[in-house]
Amino acid sequence: MPEFLLAEEKETMPQPKLQGHPEMRADVLVIGAGPTGLACAIEAQKAGCRVMVLDKGCLVNSLFHYPAGMLFFTTPELLEIGDIPFTTAQTKPTREEALEYYRKVTEHYRLDVRQYEWVKTVVGGDGDFSITATDRAGRPHDYRVKKVIVSTGYYDLANHLNIPGEDLPKVSHYYGEAHPYYDTDVVVIGGKNSAAIASLDLWRHGARVTLVHRDSQIHHHVKYWIKPDLENRIKNGEITAYFDSAVQEIGVDHVVIRTPRGPVRLKNDFVLALIGYHPDYDFLRSMGIELSAEQCRPVCDPVSLESNVPGIYVAGVIVAGSRTNEIFIENGRFHGRQIAEDLKMKLHL
Repeated sequence: MPEFLLAEEKETMPQPKLQGHPEMRADVLVIGAGPTGLACAIEAQKAGCRVMVLDKGCLVNSLFHYPAGMLFFTTPELLEIGDIPFTTAQTKPTREEALEYYRKVTEHYRLDVRQYEWVKTVVGGDGDFSITATDRAGRPHDYRVKKVIVSTGYYDLANHLNIPGEDLPKVSHYYGEAHPYYDTDVVVIGGKNSAAIASLDLWRHGARVTLVHRDSQIHHHVKYWIKPDLENRIKNGEITAYFDSAVQEIGVDHVVIRTPRGPVRLKNDFVLALIGYHPDYDFLRSMGIELSAEQCRPVCDPVSLESNVPGIYVAGVIVAGSRTNEIFIENGRFHGRQIAEDLKMKLHL
């Protein structure tokens, strides 16, 4: 088998998977099977590339881990990729509808998505990269590709408080659903959308909720129909809130909060530290990608999105570095077209 597919072999799209080979080969490997990663794979495939997509989790893994029954703030057409319509029964799509949509898009384009393969190393140079990934059993899988697109998102890496007790089993940096917290004392840390939505959902399902936020009020970016609801629950005393405050210590059955009036010790069963997430900066650096000093933005061409490492492109929220509120599915989904245009030129497609 030749090292890379010949041009005439790539004319029929989509391509069948290369199964049973110890070293898989392609023109382009996309790291990350989120909406932006899938959009990049579709556009590269349309351009005539043989494409593979690897993800350490399931398809659109971050969306899968959103709270059950979550309603998107955006409209369905702004989540569309690959020119496939996203139709919903309501004005705004649900998490379940989004998962179904991206499964169908993946099936439509017959994308070669390898789920549960965690990319560990990317070495080599433009036109000849070697990638090693491990599966759930820890077995290595080796790939050889011409170009790499990194679209790993940020949701897998939670920001930490770095306080005593944060590693206790009662502490989570993610919120799934309210039922396990019924009739318990729950502290929610944070003041943005995730914390606001979780606090209201927990209260409505019978939890005793205390919200702790370092600022003086709920963040102004909280969705316009969520913010007044939460503020009214706090005003009515249905949800307790400590502003200008921080959790100082987490114990097995309590938390200690630092407030403007001094420390407060509260009985506690669970802590949800919903204070945001960040990209995997170490992984980006391991490939040689330079990051800006203050915001950890990867150095890249603003048009082609090729990083300072020739042949490695960045896409999606990681382009914004620590400013994760600048890029969402709605605008990150167009990165695939930018990259595909550059691939056409450099791969002579």
